[in-house]
Amino acid sequence: MHNKSRISRRDALKMAGVGAAVAAFPFARPAISQGAPLRVGLLLPYSGTFAALGTAITNAMDLYVKQQGGKLAGRTIEWIKVDDESAPSKATELTNKLVEGEKVDVLIGTVHSGVAMAMAKIAREAGIPTLIPNAGANVLTRAQCAKNIFRTSFGNSQPGVAAGEAMIKAGIKTAVTYTWGYAAGEESVDGFKQSFLKGGGKIIKELRLPFPNVEFQAGLAEIASLKPEGVYSFFAGGGALKYMQDYAAAGLKSSIPLWGPGFLTDGVEKAAGAAGEGVKTASHYVESLDNAENKKFRADYNAAFKMFPDVYAVQGWDTTHLLDIGLKAAGGDVKKQDALFKAMREAKFNSPRGPFRLSAAQNPIHNFYLRELKGGQNVFLGVAATDVSDPTTGCSLA
Repeated sequence: MHNKSRISRRDALKMAGVGAAVAAFPFARPAISQGAPLRVGLLLPYSGTFAALGTAITNAMDLYVKQQGGKLAGRTIEWIKVDDESAPSKATELTNKLVEGEKVDVLIGTVHSGVAMAMAKIAREAGIPTLIPNAGANVLTRAQCAKNIFRTSFGNSQPGVAAGEAMIKAGIKTAVTYTWGYAAGEESVDGFKQSFLKGGGKIIKELRLPFPNVEFQAGLAEIASLKPEGVYSFFAGGGALKYMQDYAAAGLKSSIPLWGPGFLTDGVEKAAGAAGEGVKTASHYVESLDNAENKKFRADYNAAFKMFPDVYAVQGWDTTHLLDIGLKAAGGDVKKQDALFKAMREAKFNSPRGPFRLSAAQNPIHNFYLRELKGGQNVFLGVAATDVSDPTTGCSLA
């Protein structure tokens, strides 16, 4: 999916006789009239497994701009969309298509952490203002942070930290972890271990399954023999659905509570049926949050798209809100990066998810909510943890 203007900026430059300069400095950006549209490159999945996530993020961004009269800081917004297909092998080529080929002013992406890693490398080298509306790889706002890269979603460890705190508060003292053995799962479990152990809990065993294997029986049998007071698991999508069904079928549901990050139940609430009843998760968003921003956002999104927003839409909305704050401080001029980045880094606002601000590494500090799956819905139980941040390990924005 790729929306392209009739004539590219590179072609225009060549006609002006400066093509050689652009070739010598591929990331150079020509002077642009402040009356010109702001070209925002969207590197998101619009096909495949994560297409719904990319669409939700884009819908919310577009809705935000339309509610500002079609402009941010006086600049008309032109979306330049590229389908990243959630394919890390294509990430470099597709990012370059936006940064070098289309000369976008701002880069927004993506969902898949593998794609985001390649995207961020190019973004750091180019110095282009970049916002990450989903991908949670910890390193993006730790050792590989950059002053021009901002994340509006979460770090992979954060939901685990919140769940660990909530399990301690619930009186659970022993746990087993069971996850797919890849980056997102490992980082989620690391976050859980951080808070659960700090709270005095004991982890009896850490179980892993190669991604995307869904043969859970051996691990479930081990959980049954170990008899922990609770289990923390990271699985998502169809794998999470099968896991909850297998967990219940193994007779564990009634004796050993199952906990996880929001991804464990998000998107499969209704399909889980009786097997999912009682599963508790920690997430930075829950649909029934009682705040004015959430109520208005849900009503407006439903009116525009005939469906209610999910957590991915909220992340898209907050991405655009953060960009808007930066652009206003810079007078709509993305070349005024000191003003742009300072305003974004120091931004504080009320989001549909609740209070939103950024850490020194430009990763969200936000609340996480405890939810229980009941009747096909994630029911809000309360705040699992407040002001959850992420370590700035290895990050230097100097």
